[in-house]
Amino acid sequence: MISVLSELQDLYAPVRFDLTLAQRIFDDELTSVFPFVNDLCETVRSYRGKMLRPALLLLSARATGKSCAAHHTLAAVVEMVHMATLVHDDVLDEADQRRKQPTIASTDGNVAAVLVGDYLISHAFHLCSSLDDQHASRRIAATTNIVCEGELLQNRRRGDATLTEAEYFEIIQRKTGVLAAVACELGARFAGADDSTAAAMHAYGLWAGVAFQIMDDVLDIVGDANTVGKTLGRDLAQGKMTLPMIHCLRGATSATAKALRAAIGRPGPRASDRIGGWLAETASIEYSVTIAREHVAEALRQIDPLPSGDSKQSLVALVEFIIDRHF
Repeated sequence: MISVLSELQDLYAPVRFDLTLAQRIFDDELTSVFPFVNDLCETVRSYRGKMLRPALLLLSARATGKSCAAHHTLAAVVEMVHMATLVHDDVLDEADQRRKQPTIASTDGNVAAVLVGDYLISHAFHLCSSLDDQHASRRIAATTNIVCEGELLQNRRRGDATLTEAEYFEIIQRKTGVLAAVACELGARFAGADDSTAAAMHAYGLWAGVAFQIMDDVLDIVGDANTVGKTLGRDLAQGKMTLPMIHCLRGATSATAKALRAAIGRPGPRASDRIGGWLAETASIEYSVTIAREHVAEALRQIDPLPSGDSKQSLVALVEFIIDRHF
């Protein structure tokens, strides 16, 4: 994992200094007069891993123009919103581990975790409102609404084995895709890009974000907990229908489909072994990776007109990294 993280940091090379400034803004914003709140925020900081959304925003800025102070603030904002979703997800998923660290929910309880997530969101909007141009606040607010709708929709359909592939994509576009999309869009807009370029960057982020979520769902089934750094197998245990399971149900024998439906939400012992066998029967992991690759190809098509440069090269490499990642 260390070597992969190093590879990822190499891809961030064009915006390494910008990322440092964004992290500083993030840390300065999350400072409380109460030491115990600072301790909780320190736990949140330990969740930092890929820093994908801030990097996408900053690379989009440099690929379409040049970065400015507003980009550093916005990079911190999108990371705060993302962190809030992680803290809340750990409550919803009853997860014990995040980035190889105990989750706030597991150490301080669900109430504290929900409040920390809310704290992150409120600080994100406080920070965003410091910008002279309030367009970003409106776009971040609208996007956060969509993310919440995606989470509500997923929660509504937990344990529902009739979820279709189209409905699955509706959920992940909302809960994951749109935040990456608005990061890329705002990166371009605040770099002075025209509307069509900003729209293309939004589309790039959406396609890339959906591909990322597909692979995240794949890793929840076939990943290694020590490498991924979080509790695995939670999707099935929480009754979340993901692309591999949807595909498996569609192509499985009646006996396998019946067994998988019975396991949704109540997987039982040795669930990973059994599910792995069922998914192998239907080549559902291979199918899901193929679909993720198609999304990556579409993301790359969106940025093809951009001028050549280190930042564009990193944007290309980042979406290819999505498919090859193991964490």
